[in-house]
Amino acid sequence: MPRHARPVVPPKAQAPWAWAVAGLATGALAALVVFAPARWLAHGLAQATQQQAQLQHPQGTLWRGSAQLVLGTNPDTAAALPGRLQWAITPGWRGLRLALQAPCCLSQGWDWQLGWGLSGLALTPTDLDAAQALRLPSALLASLGTPWNTLALQGTLVLQPQGFALHWQNQHFALQGRLQLDAQDISTRLTPLKPMGSYRLALQGGDTPRLSLQTLDGALQLQGQGQWTAGRLQFDGEASAAPGREDALANLLNIIGRRNGARSIIHVG
Repeated sequence: MPRHARPVVPPKAQAPWAWAVAGLATGALAALVVFAPARWLAHGLAQATQQQAQLQHPQGTLWRGSAQLVLGTNPDTAAALPGRLQWAITPGWRGLRLALQAPCCLSQGWDWQLGWGLSGLALTPTDLDAAQALRLPSALLASLGTPWNTLALQGTLVLQPQGFALHWQNQHFALQGRLQLDAQDISTRLTPLKPMGSYRLALQGGDTPRLSLQTLDGALQLQGQGQWTAGRLQFDGEASAAPGREDALANLLNIIGRRNGARSIIHVG
């Protein structure tokens, strides 16, 4: 060995306790993700909707659980979905799959896919052509406040996505396909007519989403057209009574919009 050469000292072995701490931390993090409580999802939904939608009494985990879905912030008008809502979230490389079960309102499960990529986020039903309808009691509308809490509607709401897809790109939402909401056999405490009619509200996607309202049948006749422009809804419509039903619907027509003779003018935006 040369006179000035120094012996090579092998690197000091990692202390056993350091490996143990790293292993415990990794295991704890994995357990935290896998067994994240359902209340985390409930908190996230409440924050995202400013408390307008809440998952109360959550059970299970973030990935598989159930809760009572409540809409609205006012205790006097908040409405709960009949029965508990069950969910299962399955992560994958290309996004998340969300499976919903609601025996009160869905005859089968409702599966949605949240995907991401270079074009942004996209939310679509797993089967675009066979997405089944969601049936809800119209009393849930009271949670939206005025004028729905005054109308106190009774009947059934049927929500049907048709080729529906919701995209989030460049900080903007873009809607493709169609969302159709049928209000069936609707009645209100403001008129003795029960039911007063059935109606269809349709949202058609595109560069400028369009909204249409039509009467399917009934004594109260509703119609209108609107569109979303720069994130704001502009809608114009009218309401009138079928011949012979003017007196029974006079009070309701005064509340729906601005009276113009026999018609009630509806304007939003």
